[in-house]
Amino acid sequence: MRWRIRYQLLLPLLTLLLGVVGVSVWTAAASADRARRQIETRLRDLGRTLGEERTYPLTYAVLAQVHELSGADFLLVSPGGERLSTLGDDPAAPPPGETVSDDWRTLRLGTPIRINGRTYLCSGLRMQREPNRGDILYIFYPESLWRDALWEAVWPSLVLGGSVGLASLGLTVGLGQRLSRRLQDLERRTRLIAAGDFSPMPLPGRDDEIRDLTRSVNEMAQRLAQFQETARRTERLRLLGQVSGGLAHQLRNGLAGARLAVQLFVRECTGRVDTSALDVALRQMTLLETHLKRFLDLGRQGPSRSEPCSLTALVGQAVELLRPQCQHTGIDLRWKPPAGAATVSGDAGQLAQLILNVLGNAVEAAGPGGSVEADVTTGDGGMVVLEVRDSGPGPSPEVAERLFEPFVTGKPERVGLGLAVARQVAEAHGGRISWRREERRTCFRVEVPCERISPR
Repeated sequence: MRWRIRYQLLLPLLTLLLGVVGVSVWTAAASADRARRQIETRLRDLGRTLGEERTYPLTYAVLAQVHELSGADFLLVSPGGERLSTLGDDPAAPPPGETVSDDWRTLRLGTPIRINGRTYLCSGLRMQREPNRGDILYIFYPESLWRDALWEAVWPSLVLGGSVGLASLGLTVGLGQRLSRRLQDLERRTRLIAAGDFSPMPLPGRDDEIRDLTRSVNEMAQRLAQFQETARRTERLRLLGQVSGGLAHQLRNGLAGARLAVQLFVRECTGRVDTSALDVALRQMTLLETHLKRFLDLGRQGPSRSEPCSLTALVGQAVELLRPQCQHTGIDLRWKPPAGAATVSGDAGQLAQLILNVLGNAVEAAGPGGSVEADVTTGDGGMVVLEVRDSGPGPSPEVAERLFEPFVTGKPERVGLGLAVARQVAEAHGGRISWRREERRTCFRVEVPCERISPR
């Protein structure tokens, strides 16, 4: 059985409300009984005063004065049938005899009786005083006065209990609905997260447990978004690794045959013809073979081997491979080797691929007539830093945030794998790669840990 939170809140309150109502009704009933006893006490006092006091006679003036003070009407009937009344027109007959008491101590409010258009509660007292001994004094207490006294006694308890109960009920219903709406918002948000929407939910204004729960849901959504992105990237790399193996094998076979043919031709023609153009073609074939190698290295999770490598030498090799392309397109490629070798520990082939990808990306971004600058320095924390700056316009806003993801590129003719491979190689060697825009130039920064020298 499903119990909504609003009902869980309302059920205890309704139980408490029923208790408040019961207490209010009991208090009202007790107040009504007390009011009735007070009226009957006043009637007994009137009966004692009129029935036993002998200092004054019972005349119309006396009865009228008592009527003004008490609000009750009186009818005095003698055994001979004589009447003395404050009712104006006397009733045709006196009230029933069972309403007559012989002792003022037993006087009670009698049964209702209607006289001259008004309803009274009638009681009778047999007189014990002389000279009116044997007379019957009927006391007519107006029912309207009795109802007014009853209401004055009852309404404080009923109004107070009812007001408190209704206010509590309204407050609980309001709080229950508000809490229910906030929980329903959380439920809808979790359903959206399950459907793949990881956008954050606005935090409630009130700082309470639901705000903490909302913050936790947002943190969960953020982590799920990161996990999904990681899974998507891993799946892309896995699929690419499966496809690239066969493709790279076929292409490298064809490239190896073409390269062998050119090398044989250069060997046979050395000294007879100028082979400088064929040397450029061989370097371009080497570059093409290096590009193919990115497909084979893309799916690897770490360096295949670890050995001391000179980052300065690797950058110099990449510059020499790209210099013919830069000379052809008029790009100013500047590279000033540092004094040291900047030795790191890792896979020389993968690091060379990383450097070539970053430099090649900068050359393409600079374009004809642009400039590219490469520097190698030693950074903080035992890191060797390669910075490559180009004069290009920088990546477009559409791809800036995902620049290092596979197949993300701002150029329709490109595949978008160079920087993805560069990041994977950097992370496999315990380093990192980042980019920024400064002084109208794009700067890529590659950090790789220095070689650790083992103590002998």
